[in-house]
Amino acid sequence: MHHQAFELVKGLCMEIMELDDAKAFSMLQQPLHLAAKLGIHEIIEEIVEAFPPSIWSSDEENHNVFQLAVIYRRENVFNLIYQMSEYRHLVTRYIDSSGNNILHLAGRLPPSDRLSLVSGAALQMQCELQWFKEVEKFVQPAHKAMKNKDGKTAAIVFSEEHQTLVKEGEKWMKDTATSCTVVAALIATVVFAAVITVPGGNDQNTGIPLFIKHEEHEVRAFAIFGVSDAISLFSSVASILMFLSILTSRYSEADFLFALPTRLIIGLSMLLISITSMMVAFSCALYLVFGQSRMWRLVPLGALATLPVTLFVFLQFPLLAEITRATYGPGIFGRQASRMLH
Repeated sequence: MHHQAFELVKGLCMEIMELDDAKAFSMLQQPLHLAAKLGIHEIIEEIVEAFPPSIWSSDEENHNVFQLAVIYRRENVFNLIYQMSEYRHLVTRYIDSSGNNILHLAGRLPPSDRLSLVSGAALQMQCELQWFKEVEKFVQPAHKAMKNKDGKTAAIVFSEEHQTLVKEGEKWMKDTATSCTVVAALIATVVFAAVITVPGGNDQNTGIPLFIKHEEHEVRAFAIFGVSDAISLFSSVASILMFLSILTSRYSEADFLFALPTRLIIGLSMLLISITSMMVAFSCALYLVFGQSRMWRLVPLGALATLPVTLFVFLQFPLLAEITRATYGPGIFGRQASRMLH
């Protein structure tokens, strides 16, 4: 269906090209702008390739294709600017009927249906900052400080439009950090106590754990227990520190771009490591206590030990992956094709 629609557009463009320039320009305006609003960049490419002057068309509010892409947050349409020559700086100079340039439009909140595509207020704020920074790359210095008819620069528009989103992002971050801090603190308490009360007890004279003197497989299990318990302790403490840094952050707009997401990534990663290490230590302790007399109990208990890790992966890993991709991934902006648009 997509290929058939594309071929239909291509055929219609060929028919329209038989008309005079003024009529062709008029007929192609509406479908071009509609494609920009809906994010169908293939149609825009086909129309502009068939009739290059259409790239300069604007709607009733004097918004061109790229301004509409910014308003409706259509990154696949905005990325067409990378396929333009030196004209890319000209299309960003358009001023709409309210005196806004393209950076002012990037500072406004998008439609709610576009904003809700990103989960969580903090990630939504990060996405909005990424849009603003990306558009800013193509704007001349004079336009960055330019004021609209309300006497506001693009930076002021961004701050005013995103006040509520910043507060919601702060609440989301603090709620997440608080919940994770409680879990990390409980883990740190448990694994610290486990180091003091090692399985099998200690020699009353030397203080050396008794299992160190036992068979080789028990010594190996005890070594794994000690290492995993230490890893769990250190990672849980590191996780607590990261979440505390989130709770004490000043929550400026710029913090949502890299600082806060990075702290959350490190905190969640350390928490996952601490939970996994704690379960490994628990399994080793079970083996040391019941390994000789009740081996049949170890299999179901060992399987149950994987349950917390599995639950954490299913519940929190999608969030961790999304934050990591949004912060350090390839991003949503960049050149999409090799052919030049105009």
